[in-house]
Amino acid sequence: MPHYNTALRNARADAITAAVGAAGLLQIFNGTQPAAGGSSAGFDKLAEFTLSSPFAAGATTPVGQLLPTLPADVVGLHLGTATWARVTTSAGAWVIDLTAGTSATDVILNTASIDVGLAISVVSWTITGGNA
Repeated sequence: MPHYNTALRNARADAITAAVGAAGLLQIFNGTQPAAGGSSAGFDKLAEFTLSSPFAAGATTPVGQLLPTLPADVVGLHLGTATWARVTTSAGAWVIDLTAGTSATDVILNTASIDVGLAISVVSWTITGGNA
């Protein structure tokens, strides 16, 4: 992992917030996460959250973490096990891919076993910059 000075690391985190913009989306998928920004075709979109505006308050200094606002709960769209998440703009343009699950992942969900109509919530999520 690269190491950045604090100002640069925090500016990168703030740039993520700007890139997501108003009402971005957090999409939860199953399967093996594709290469950065790779197509999500062929994956089941298990859940989709509309994100707050702004997406996050800004980088936490000196920790270098972006703590996005927790989105409102949604219901499952497909049956599957959550393994990764994608953050996009409101128009669906890719911004960042993250790991997802119930522990030791970037996006912590109330359950990784998602089914149609099941209540799904984001318990916590953090985006951490290099050397944070």
